Formats: sequence, structure tokens, C-alpha cells
Amino acid sequence: MRRSRAVRRRPSAAAIAAACLLALTACADAARPTEEWFPETTGESAAGAGDGKPGAGQGGRTPRALPGGAGGDDGATQGGRAAAPGAYHRWGLDRPLAPPPEPPAARPVRPEPSGLPAVVDRVPTRDKVVFVTIDDGVNKDPALIDMAADLRLPFSMFLADSAVGGGTGEDYGYFAELQRLGNSVHGHTLTHPDLTSLPYAAQRRQICRQQERVADRFGVRPTLFRPPYGEYDAATLRAAASCGVRAVPLWRAEMKAGGLEYREGDRLRPGDIVLAHFRGPGQQGGRTMTDVLAELVREIQRQGYTVARLEDYM
Repeated sequence: MRRSRAVRRRPSAAAIAAACLLALTACADAARPTEEWFPETTGESAAGAGDGKPGAGQGGRTPRALPGGAGGDDGATQGGRAAAPGAYHRWGLDRPLAPPPEPPAARPVRPEPSGLPAVVDRVPTRDKVVFVTIDDGVNKDPALIDMAADLRLPFSMFLADSAVGGGTGEDYGYFAELQRLGNSVHGHTLTHPDLTSLPYAAQRRQICRQQERVADRFGVRPTLFRPPYGEYDAATLRAAASCGVRAVPLWRAEMKAGGLEYREGDRLRPGDIVLAHFRGPGQQGGRTMTDVLAELVREIQRQGYTVARLEDYM
């Protein structure tokens, strides 16, 4: 689980990239090709048909939910599930979540010229959208599956193996249900350490092994990665690059049991990445995960935004 802690001011990605380029020998293994970690599959497995894995071989892109993103009164389906007309009322909303705009033709967040992943907490866009991300994987509330289907709420999951429960198929099965609704799964390390306390080799093991585990469980190679606590250093970015990571999304606001907390300012801005956690009543003052996420959606609507898929922008 994520612990509360002060966020240290970190060097910019450009500064870190420059440091790595000045130390070419130290960065040599960052050039290890993605294919070495995630070899391309062929035949039935490449199409996701022979091994039962949804979307295998898609190179980090989970199949999108149906156009319209948020659905409403038309009873449309998402991931094969029908949402009843007016289902948003069930979650305390007075209106459906507005559909996001069409995603950009070219994703605005790309790896740095050095090959290191881009580090961002806000996506450069003028669209009135924000991005919901959910970390760890401790709580597995079945009601969230219904909520995601009813609201057609897109979000990105960053799972730590130790939080999910040690990597058994049953533990990851819950998140596969959420993936089938069009939501993507990415790595958040094996055991959720502060990576800056570890040497490069240990960081690389934490990142790459969980990226591999996600690819194996969900059939899609993750290209995003989030470091626990938002803490990273130059070694983290080198290790992540060697595991095929193209971007490291942090966050500008965090949804907690008491409401939305901002890292600066007092409101959302276009492209903000919002952090939430898979937590239950025991960690949220008696509030369920769906209680907290419903409040988040209402606040997003109140400020005039909707929710888009992070993977369509990076």
C-alpha cells in the first residue's frame, strides 16, 4: 500500500537524461531492446486467440471501450456488458459522464530523445479532460466492476504484485474483469519499495519482473510504469527504459477519503493525471471504493471536465 510521505523535489527528466548521456558506460544496458523483455508472439497467440489472453501482442494497447466513453441513457454496452438507462443515478450522479473528445492523431507524450521514458504529471492538451489512475491492487470491490460498466469510466491500473496478492491467477482475475471493460493495466513494481533506496540492478528487477508479470497475466505488454510513492532517480529511468517503458505518469491531484487533494493550486487543469487507490473501508474511514470514486467523478463534472483514456495520449 502507498504510504503518506512528503514528495521530494525531483530533477527534471531532461536533466536526468543529460546526466545519463554523460555516463554512457553506466547507461549501456538501458539500450537493451524491448523485444528482449517482451518477445513478439506469432500465430494464434499473437492474435490473443490461442492462449485465452485478451489482446495478446498488441504492444501496450488495451482494446478501447466503445466510443462515447461514458455512456448514458441509451443502454449502450461496454466490453459486452449492457448499462441500464439512467444507471448513473445508481452511483449518486445527476448526469452521465460526458464522452471524451476523439483522441489525438499523434500521442503528445513520447519517450525522451535519449530513449529514457518521459516523466509527466499533466498531459499537454487543450481538451477538457483529466485522466484517472488507480494504484496498488489491495482492495477488490466487486461493485467497482458494475460501476465502471454503468458509467463507462476509463481508468488506468498500476498494480504491485505484493498488493494484488502474490501473483496467483485468482488474485489477478478481478483486474482482468476491469480490463475487459477497456481499462489498461501497467506495472507498479513487485513489492512496492521506494526505488531510490535500491541500486540499479534491484530497481531493474522490481520494474521488469512486474512488467513481465502484467504481460503474462493480461496479454498486453505495458509501456507505462509508475514508481511507488512517485519516487524515482536516474537509475529508475534507465531501468524502466530497459524494460520497454515509454512513459512514467505521476499525478497532479490525489483522491482520498476526504476529497481531492492538489499538489498545487485548488482545481483541475486540462490534462491533469489524478491518482486513486484500490482501497476499502478500512483504509478510507469507512467509505467504499465506489463511494470515493463516485465523489471523484462528481467533482470532475462540477469543474467542467470529463475523463479520457491515458493510453490515448501517451
